[in-house]
Amino acid sequence: MIAVDIETTGEFFPHKRGIWQIGAIDLDNPKNQFMEEAKIDESDEIDNEALLVIGKTESYLRNNNKQTQKELLRNFFDWAKKIKDNVMICDNPQYDFSFIRIKAKIYGLDFPFSHKCIDLHSIAQLKFHQINKKFKTKILNNKITSDLSMPNLMSFCGLEDKRIQVEIGENKVKKNGSYHNGLEDAKIVAECFSRIVYGKSLLKEYNKIPLPNYLR
Repeated sequence: MIAVDIETTGEFFPHKRGIWQIGAIDLDNPKNQFMEEAKIDESDEIDNEALLVIGKTESYLRNNNKQTQKELLRNFFDWAKKIKDNVMICDNPQYDFSFIRIKAKIYGLDFPFSHKCIDLHSIAQLKFHQINKKFKTKILNNKITSDLSMPNLMSFCGLEDKRIQVEIGENKVKKNGSYHNGLEDAKIVAECFSRIVYGKSLLKEYNKIPLPNYLR
């Protein structure tokens, strides 16, 4: 299985936003990793909030010395094809998985993955329910919604989210921290998946952080 995270220029509008970075890890061989960047298309729009999250400038994202998005996707697909079990794992498949799939169609590339992937968030909610006999939810705008955002999901797995957090819709930093990065975020997905499903750490950078007893 492959843990995947992409960095884009904003909200889920694949025809109007671009993918500039893809990070991925082979869970069966964690040393087998993918990390590449691309320039976005001239027509791609950029949300200011995206720049705050990734710590990049528009000129960086439009650097003509970088490969195209089509080349980035082709390289990622070629890497993934070599992995026997290339089922994709994402924290938010509706975003990452779908963004990649739609971009592949736009550029006329064959999509080498199954049209179904594994949703880390759903797995975490099921595990939380197994332990607590209820789902982790909250009230937002008078509606019940999931309260397993990535920071909370990481906390559930015994990890601390040290990344920057941006107030959605406010265009301002909510919490300072390290910038989002495709490979580092893919590592978080892989580590959390391993802790929830297998009850053990996967990556050496997390080995010294103990698992919560309820995940053992």
